Amino acid sequence: MRNSTRSQVDPFIVMDVMEAARKAEESGRHIIHMEVGQPSTGAPLGARKALAAALDEGSLGYTVALGLPALRQRIARLYGEWYDVDLNPNRVVVTPGSSGAFLLGFTALFDSGDRVGIGAPGYPSYRQILRALGMTPVDIQTAPKNRLQPVAADLNGLDLAGLMVASPANPSGTMLNRDAMAALIEAAQAQDASFISDEIYHGLEYEAKAVTALELTDECYVINSFSKFFSMTGWRVGWMVVPEDHVRVIERIAQNMFICAPHASQVAALAALDCQDEMRENLAVYARNRQLMLEGLPRAGFTNIAPPDGAFYVYADVSDLTKDSRAFAAEILEQAGVAVTPGLDFDPVRGATTLRFSYARSTEDIEDGLARLETFMAQRN
Repeated sequence: MRNSTRSQVDPFIVMDVMEAARKAEESGRHIIHMEVGQPSTGAPLGARKALAAALDEGSLGYTVALGLPALRQRIARLYGEWYDVDLNPNRVVVTPGSSGAFLLGFTALFDSGDRVGIGAPGYPSYRQILRALGMTPVDIQTAPKNRLQPVAADLNGLDLAGLMVASPANPSGTMLNRDAMAALIEAAQAQDASFISDEIYHGLEYEAKAVTALELTDECYVINSFSKFFSMTGWRVGWMVVPEDHVRVIERIAQNMFICAPHASQVAALAALDCQDEMRENLAVYARNRQLMLEGLPRAGFTNIAPPDGAFYVYADVSDLTKDSRAFAAEILEQAGVAVTPGLDFDPVRGATTLRFSYARSTEDIEDGLARLETFMAQRN
């Protein structure tokens, strides 16, 4: 059978790394996972208890497309708690993970062929979803001096229909401060480009609170998820905040694409929002792991890194060590038993000389992984 041209997207290389690591474990090896952005902890206890109670009470069927009203209201309240933003819950849309929100947002905002700017390095699925929808991703090559975040001047002459930013970012973990975010919003609006802010790592910050675009404008799309701070990756539930006059547009698309986010996951998510003390205990583990990485990676020989402000990644320039990050990652997995992600996922231009290290696992795993990397690099040299 024939395939569509829109189906010709690149593989998500980190998933290939995960599969290689799984096969190594299947053969009996102990692998340290620094490749995947998945918390080592599970959903909060309160979320699991709430779902168990709901299952005992009866079946869980479809919800309305925009999500459970109680969950939308509680998410809106979160913006008051975290950012002092008074948010109308009618603007909140519950989605099947942030990936569902990207599909909804891109479909609502852009036509086939529209050019959408994304920072490079950046989350690879932005690029692939845009391509699959017939749109044109425009990689913005960010500079180390700007901590691998786009700046307003980068938009000059790009003729964009939209701009996607992420703060904290994947893979770098760096953040946009209030002035930098405001300048990008202004630059996007100057060329009539829609502004989308990916905020799925909010809550995972170490020295300063992340800025939400909603502090600066209502004319934006904000996307978030329960996967990272709330440690609910496999539950596939997220949300988006859109301007009031876009709610019905999103609702119509969501009705047809997804019907609704999983009811069970929405029940758990509602309870998770009141389990933030437990989640901050996890954050303390990430903070400790971050410090270990910032000390241990340079000791092992990975010296060119940008200290992350948030999330749970360290992005390393390894151009002094390799010109083929995929082969280098495979060598590290084979020789050291540590799975890391080659940068080709995040930056098609410069990714052959970069690696991403995740520190989302237990502190014991991070210590073991760093010791293995130090031994591997000493033997390699």
